[in-house]
Amino acid sequence: MQRVTSYWRRANRRGDLSTALIALLPVTLLFIVFNLYPLIYSGYLSLMEWDGFSDTRTFVGLGNYQSLLSSTEFGNSLRVTLIYTVGVTAISIALSLGIAVLLNAGIRGRTAYRVLYFLPVVTSTIAVAVVWRYLLTPTTGYVDVALHSLGIAPPAPTWLRNPTWALRIVILVGIWKRLGFNIVIYLAGLQGIPQEYYEASQVDGASPLHQFRFITVPLIAPITLLLVIMSVIDSFLIFDVVYVMTNGGPLDSTNVIGLLLYNQAFRFFNMGQASAIAWVIFGIVFVATLIQWRVFGIRGEKA
Repeated sequence: MQRVTSYWRRANRRGDLSTALIALLPVTLLFIVFNLYPLIYSGYLSLMEWDGFSDTRTFVGLGNYQSLLSSTEFGNSLRVTLIYTVGVTAISIALSLGIAVLLNAGIRGRTAYRVLYFLPVVTSTIAVAVVWRYLLTPTTGYVDVALHSLGIAPPAPTWLRNPTWALRIVILVGIWKRLGFNIVIYLAGLQGIPQEYYEASQVDGASPLHQFRFITVPLIAPITLLLVIMSVIDSFLIFDVVYVMTNGGPLDSTNVIGLLLYNQAFRFFNMGQASAIAWVIFGIVFVATLIQWRVFGIRGEKA
């Protein structure tokens, strides 16, 4: 009897395994075709010199990567992308945490505020870029019209054509686009903190600032880590906003690394160089994520 029972158990386990494999097969095939294969193929192309059309592919080894190291255009794009990433990540995290704390405190109309802040998140990025470009149109744009109506001269008569202001505007749009998502995630984390912690600290005479510093910030550190990692990844992949608003100009002041990759691939048809840039982006994001995980992980354990 025990042998029969064990046989049926093994059969059931094999049946469950077969069912799971069949259920996972479509997703696995999609992952291989649209994720794993392009990743491996781009790594192969990064070692080649190829225009994307001809049948001839010349093996150059690490030549594409060496040319990137000596390229001033790549260095400028990397610098611009880093500035954009740091600006968007730091400011959006700080602002969203402050706004989330205020909304969580029970201010009036917080549901309406949540909708207003989250609206840019669900809006098409291309639509956002087009609207902002229209708002900043010299003389006739709503920004210049509003400033003139207040008797204020615009600090930059040509916002997106000014090398000093163009990148700042792009960073501002990136912050505005990401703010709502961060706020919603922070609100979920804040509402999960037990109120007993704050009540006990009030008994000990802790001020709201001390509560925020020693209770709120440590307890939402994992959420902060998640948001920082996501923001860094999204910022390094920025392309569409820059392409629509400035196309990398003026004077390459907004020529982010994603736009450089696009130009190498679809304007100059240098697929090997473009693939090398893609792998450099992957390497930078991977290393940055590991560093952030290490730093925040150690802080979280200490907390």
